[in-house]
Formats: sequence, C-alpha cells, structure tokens
Amino acid sequence: MNIEQKHIAQHNDSLISAHNRKLAYLKEDFPQHDLERAIQKLVDFQIAIPSWALGTGGTRFGRFSIIGGEPRNIEEKIEDVGLLHQLNASSGAISLHIPWDIPQDVAKIKEVAGRFGLAFDAVNSNTFQDQRDAAHSYKFGSLQHVDKAVRQQAIAHNIEVIKQGDKLGSKALTVWLADGSCFPGQLNFRRAFENTLQSLEEIYVQLPPDWKMFVEYKAFEPNFYSTTIGDWGQSLLLASKLGNQAYTLVDLGHHLPNANIEQIVSLLLMEGKLGGFHFNDSKYGDDDLTTGSIKPYQLFLIFNELVEGMDAREMNHAKDLGWMIDASHNVKDPLEDLLQSVEAIMLAYAQALMVNRPALNSAQQRNDVVRAQEILQHTFRTDFRPLVAEARLRANAALSPLALYRDLDYRNQLIRKRGKNTTSTGL
Repeated sequence: MNIEQKHIAQHNDSLISAHNRKLAYLKEDFPQHDLERAIQKLVDFQIAIPSWALGTGGTRFGRFSIIGGEPRNIEEKIEDVGLLHQLNASSGAISLHIPWDIPQDVAKIKEVAGRFGLAFDAVNSNTFQDQRDAAHSYKFGSLQHVDKAVRQQAIAHNIEVIKQGDKLGSKALTVWLADGSCFPGQLNFRRAFENTLQSLEEIYVQLPPDWKMFVEYKAFEPNFYSTTIGDWGQSLLLASKLGNQAYTLVDLGHHLPNANIEQIVSLLLMEGKLGGFHFNDSKYGDDDLTTGSIKPYQLFLIFNELVEGMDAREMNHAKDLGWMIDASHNVKDPLEDLLQSVEAIMLAYAQALMVNRPALNSAQQRNDVVRAQEILQHTFRTDFRPLVAEARLRANAALSPLALYRDLDYRNQLIRKRGKNTTSTGL
C-alpha cells in the first residue's frame, strides 16, 4: 500500500496554522539554535519496526484475530512498515524474526524494501519454540541444554540467521533465550551458564567483522524459577567474555518491577557495552504494551541518561545504538499501535534533547536536589510535540500520522486487499 504525496500535503495544509502557532510558543522560550539542533536530530533518528508486531498479537491464553488485513508474507510486512515510514518518516527499518520470516527470494525482498526506503535492522533468532521437522526439542533449553546435540542444533540455527541477515544487509544478530528452569533443583546454574557461553562463542566467531551480537536478557517467563540470562549483569558478563562485537540489549519489559532502567543504561553506556533497545511498556511484567502508555516519565528519564551518556562518548545518536520496538498485543490495530509507540519514543527523545544540561550538571555538583528535580520535570511537562511534528514536516511526512491513517481508512483498504481472516506469519 502506498500513500500519495498529495494526501500528505492536503493533511498538512489543514493543520499547518495550528502547528506553526504551537511551534512559535517554543521559539519564545528556547534558543533557536537548540530547537534547530533537536529538530535535525529527530529527522535523523529512526526506529526499527519488528515484523511480528504487524499482526494482531496474543497472550499465553490465545490470540484473537479481530483486525483483518494482516500481512501474509514478508513482502506485505515490508509494505506495512513502508506505510508507517511514509506517515512518520521515523520507521526506516524492519527487523525480521527467523524462521518466521525466511526470504525465499532475497533480491526481490531487497527490491521491495528499497522501494519504501527501508533498511534491514537486526535479525532475530528463535530457539524458544520447537520448529517443524527439527530433530530436537527446546523444552529444556537450547544453548544451555545438557545435551550437546540440542545445543548444536540451536547454534546452527543462529549461524543460519546470520547468513540470512548478511544477504539482506543487516548488521546485527539479536539472541534472546527462553532457557532457564521452572523448579528448584531442575538445573545446575553454573553448568547452564557455561554451556550458554560456549554456545554463544561458537556463534560469535561466525559474525562478519562489521556485525554486532546483541545479548538480550529477561527476568522470567516462560521459565519461572530461573532464567539463564536473567538480568543485565549476566548479559554484560557474557558480552564482555565474548568480545568487542558483543553487547547487551535492553528490553524495557524484561525487568523485575521498579527496576531502575535509567541507571542500567547509564552504566552500560559508560562501559561501552550498550548495544540497543527493544521499546515497549508494562504495568506488571513483560506486558509488551504500547511504548509510553504506562510510564512516560520513566521513558523520558531513560532517554535523559541515553543522551547524556551518548554525548559524553561522542556517539552518533542515530547510528551507534540499535533502536527497535518489541511489542505485541491483541486489542489494537497493530499499525495504530506502532504509530503511537514511535510517537512516544520520538517525544521522549525530543524532551531529553531539550534538557538544560549545563544547569542540571551544576545542580548535581552543588547537591541541589530540588533544582535538579525541577529541571527534569519542567522539561518533561513542556509540550515538545511540535518539535517532533516539525521534524516529520521537514521529512515530507504527516503532521499527525495517526489522524491521517484513520482519515484514509487504511485498515479497511488492507482488509479489502488481503481479506478479513488473514493471520500474520509467525503468530
């Protein structure tokens, strides 16, 4: 599906007066060079869309296919991401999950992605499900398994994922393991960790020299007594042992309640071992909710530490870390959900860019707790949505992507094209 540029232009014309008025308010309160710097960084910033989030998600109890028009193959998933990118100019990459998304014709897939100006972000391996025709089960783990034959099967799969990603132009492999145990005594923790490290080492040596390996962690689920890579310390330990191409990946939902994620990312950045993000939101656990829907202030605080830490290391905000959404839910139109998530991420980034950094540093050095809090909360409470919208406008996208998506009735267009009872591959 494609949006004609005239529809975007007409949409923007209807909103431009109100937009300019809101932007003018910010220009009265903030230096012009600060605003221009932030807008350009917002134009450059891109967030990868996961292929599995383009269909109606589910829970452990079931899946409700209530939307219709879901993408039936990789080409249609790319088309959906292309639609998002046309609307917001901030969704310039797609992240594939293998074997849910195995390209049968790499040249064709690259051509389709190129047509929409999309790149291929990190490729994701899958050893948390038993695959059709596989010789061994992952019921008791994959890279940690006590049986070397099972470990070798999981290793081979990850190496195949690297090969698939290399053909597409991807530059990173994300490894998330469901490995762990459900009951005390089920697992020898030390041997499980050693097996996992040895397995990862066999995968790591197969990385192309310009690739990264992202080692993801999760506190619990599907195993509920232990997870072999259960927190950022275990991920950092593995990444440090593996080498300079291995990094920790932070998923916002993969922490125990009230974990200080902003402190975690600050320290990982300090050590040069933060690889990237999976953005989502949660109330209770790994809920995979729309980013910014539950804890928008925490999202801002995370970005505050990211901007400070990246600037301290003279990093390129747009290119030196991996930025991706990881969400899946069953009550929303997936494309609307993704538009909301991208908007929330861009807003938190804009807020962090506009923090009065010298004033905050001064307050911290003087132990002025009240002043430091006021600086952050003033920035969070200021409406920087016009900056995000201006970045979209300059990139020829829509001032209000969600409103235009609804005005053009794109979900029903997709249903007419693909059918009402389609199911997205991999779900």
